[in-house]
Amino acid sequence: MPRVRTWLLRLAVASIAIAYAVLSHISNSTPNASTLGVVLAIAPLLLIAVVVARGSVHPIYLVVFCASALLLVYWSWSLLVHQYSLLYLVQQAGAYALLMLAFGRSLRPGRTPLCTVWATREHGTLSPAAVRYTRAVTLVWAVFFAAITVISIALYLLTPLRVWSAFANFGTVPLIAALFIGEYLVRGRALPDMQHAGIMVGLRAFWTSRRSPADARHG
Repeated sequence: MPRVRTWLLRLAVASIAIAYAVLSHISNSTPNASTLGVVLAIAPLLLIAVVVARGSVHPIYLVVFCASALLLVYWSWSLLVHQYSLLYLVQQAGAYALLMLAFGRSLRPGRTPLCTVWATREHGTLSPAAVRYTRAVTLVWAVFFAAITVISIALYLLTPLRVWSAFANFGTVPLIAALFIGEYLVRGRALPDMQHAGIMVGLRAFWTSRRSPADARHG
């Protein structure tokens, strides 16, 4: 039963993510969907802020924060109606830029590359070949997220909004998945003597590292 609940939860999360992407694209592609666009652009930011603040501030302060945020949205509504797509860009490009920085900073002298951290957690002490490989993969991810950030901003500035929206909502996740799969296949050839964790293990490590980036600083 726990496994069934886990898969049901994953299915629910995936369904919500797909629905959000579809509705976001509709709001960015349809002239009369500005209200939907504002709601979809603001909701994730408020949700993230509430989740982050919930465990660290008194409930009364959280209520005050939420009320203040809603008032700010109300007062800024006319501006948001015309600029909500910019909030999408900040969310999308900002997230990928932060990931690029996380991978890139872990390559600095005195730090352990993120992919090396993950591999060490899974396999323990790594061979020199595995250390070199995981460092190279960390660089690949840093370059990948830098490219995604640049492409997203360029499409937003230079193409119709619906083109950028299609890339942001439907193009980036398949590209990330393709890189995960490609790296997994390359790893099997580059490190044939190493026991390889499945792709889902890599995804879980990736998600865990986003919640605790400080782990990449030691080493």
